[in-house]
Amino acid sequence: MPTTPRFTTWRTLAAASVALFLAAVLTPTAAHAAPRESSPVYSYANAVREAVWVDTGLDGDGDSKADRVAVDIVRPREPAQRGRRIPVIMDASPYYSCCGRGNESQLKTYDADGAVVQMPLFYDNYFVPRGYAFVGVDLAGTNRSDGCVDVGGRSDIQSAKAVIDWLNGRARAYTTRTGTTTATADWSNGRTGMIGKSWDGTIANGVAATGVKGLRTIVPISAISSWYDYYFAQGAPLYGSGPDWLSGYVESPAARAKCAAVQRQLVDGAPRTGDWTPLWTERDYVKDAAKVKASVFLTHGLQDLNVRTKHLGQWWDALAKNGVQRKIWLSQTGHVDPFDFRRDAWVDTLHRWFDHELLGYDNGVDREPMADIERHPDQWVTSTTWPPRDTRATTLRPAQGTLPGVGTLGGARGHGTETFTDDPTLGETDWAAAIDTPTPAKAGFVTAPLTRDLRLAGSSKVTVTATPSTPTAHLSAVLVDLGPATIRDYADGGEGITTLTDRTCAGESTPGDSACYRTTRARTTDVGQTVFSRGWADLGTWADPGKGAPLTPGKAYTITVDLAATDHVVPAGHRLALIVAGTDKDLIDPPADTPTLTVDLARTSADVPLVGGAAAFARATTGTPPAAVADGGSDGVRAPATVHRVP
Repeated sequence: MPTTPRFTTWRTLAAASVALFLAAVLTPTAAHAAPRESSPVYSYANAVREAVWVDTGLDGDGDSKADRVAVDIVRPREPAQRGRRIPVIMDASPYYSCCGRGNESQLKTYDADGAVVQMPLFYDNYFVPRGYAFVGVDLAGTNRSDGCVDVGGRSDIQSAKAVIDWLNGRARAYTTRTGTTTATADWSNGRTGMIGKSWDGTIANGVAATGVKGLRTIVPISAISSWYDYYFAQGAPLYGSGPDWLSGYVESPAARAKCAAVQRQLVDGAPRTGDWTPLWTERDYVKDAAKVKASVFLTHGLQDLNVRTKHLGQWWDALAKNGVQRKIWLSQTGHVDPFDFRRDAWVDTLHRWFDHELLGYDNGVDREPMADIERHPDQWVTSTTWPPRDTRATTLRPAQGTLPGVGTLGGARGHGTETFTDDPTLGETDWAAAIDTPTPAKAGFVTAPLTRDLRLAGSSKVTVTATPSTPTAHLSAVLVDLGPATIRDYADGGEGITTLTDRTCAGESTPGDSACYRTTRARTTDVGQTVFSRGWADLGTWADPGKGAPLTPGKAYTITVDLAATDHVVPAGHRLALIVAGTDKDLIDPPADTPTLTVDLARTSADVPLVGGAAAFARATTGTPPAAVADGGSDGVRAPATVHRVP
């Protein structure tokens, strides 16, 4: 394990000077020993800060000139002076000038000569003294870059890919935005790791899916894997807007004046019908997972209702199918960076990951358990592989109970029907709170109290056969843990964290770029039930998931709804529930009509990823449950706040 402290109060320049002196006087034996960790031996205060503009080869803004993207670079001065080339950590983002990065919404700032002074987040402060260059790329159409924002399309991805090509001598860059003096990356060894949260991490996914040479690893945090699935769930719209709104949200004033044609393409190519179009094909990185050569260290909040965990599930499975080296962290939070919920461990692990992947150090990070999972707030467990090797898709079936809409969930095929009417004013927390009560807006199916813990790890599918009363209908399917628990309050504005006033430091600081960030603590809430996996669909996509069609009232349709990936343990004494309903308030938009749907139970089932498979379910549903564990009652988290989410 590393011995260098990861978090300190303000580290003085004198300490950095001492580190440089020690590095200079190392004996030949010590200097040639196989390193296991990069150390902060280079001066951050004296780092090279420069900007170049890389030619993307595209002309998105239609001005008859190739677009150039701005690349701000912070790198240690000493390696180049000694003839040594270094690797790059890159964050390509649309947010460096409009909206900010991180929990404190930091922006890039510049000196009078246009050199970057503050680079958002801790990556440069921490890694530059350890012998890495940090590169912050403004996506095309944002901040100081040319071109237009195309929201995950060719221009977005080429913005970062062209920089990797330049770092490897395959593309051209210039010292100014409009000049002709070229710049070379003769200080770079060509090895690049990409990192970023949300849209930034999405770019890392997309660039990796090109198979570009020189990209050695990516660290996508709460990232999108297919843009269609950000805006739609099997035809059901998730937001009242499309990618055109997001483009306008981040683009620079210069781009806004030139990019009307691209905006029109985003509107025309992403109809609110939810139909799959060529625009979505271009922005689907999952289909190109076979091209990925970089390793992937992925992290995601299991209660992320912005970039939902369907993105991580389908991306992870596709990478596994193609033999990509992988590592994963799964938290109880919403859309939160691990720097803000597990800071010390995150920086330590990220350091060792980049040392291994970019410097080639044999530090054992590749031999550690594949997965870290937050089981309770600030309580983490590991899995050697994820999902565990003995995870099996297990079919559970709903059946009628003694009350209408209050059924059972087990292994035996059910009979008869259950009926509910879509109520767009209600959502998953309302349905779960009324699980044992006949209510008109949902059909619920529940196991008896479990006699053993039951773990679900991976992605579920729920197949529903339903007869609508109207030409349009949306379906929701959710899995619920019924029982008392203390969880991170993911529906709160902080999505599971509270930001405090004190600070800890990750790396070196300068007067213009502090490495010290506000600390956080878990924001928790006590609940009686927890929704832990969700999925939605437009029933009109029953025949073709890429194209909806009007329904014939009175006719039965069968559709399979994909649920978001999860890793959740339903404890002994709790109950597992499946709820089928209509509009999930604030999470999908309602259909044009207000349908009543009749569910055919004999043709409805859930395939859930149980660790231990059907045998584990049988063991957990036989015998006597623990007497000490009572049902948790009806309290759950509040309904998620209605906000205009951005990735």
